[in-house]
Amino acid sequence: MGIISLVWGIIALLWMLLAFVPLLGWGNWFMIPFAVVGAIIAAIGLVLAGPAGRSRAKAGLLLNAVAIVVGAIRLLLGGGVL
Repeated sequence: MGIISLVWGIIALLWMLLAFVPLLGWGNWFMIPFAVVGAIIAAIGLVLAGPAGRSRAKAGLLLNAVAIVVGAIRLLLGGGVL
């Protein structure tokens, strides 16, 4: 679960960077739920994994959380959320 959440977080961050391109900000509406699922997978990985897998799950949780926060701020600043 740790590796899955880590890869999921990397994909979410790449998607977040793509959503910074003008006229592609609508991608945040799809990236945020995607990153939430990745954070849930990471939380499950934290509970189920041993010490070695726990560090990967923590990294995945951090990456997904960063993607969620930055995507939400981007939506708020861009007027995507009224």
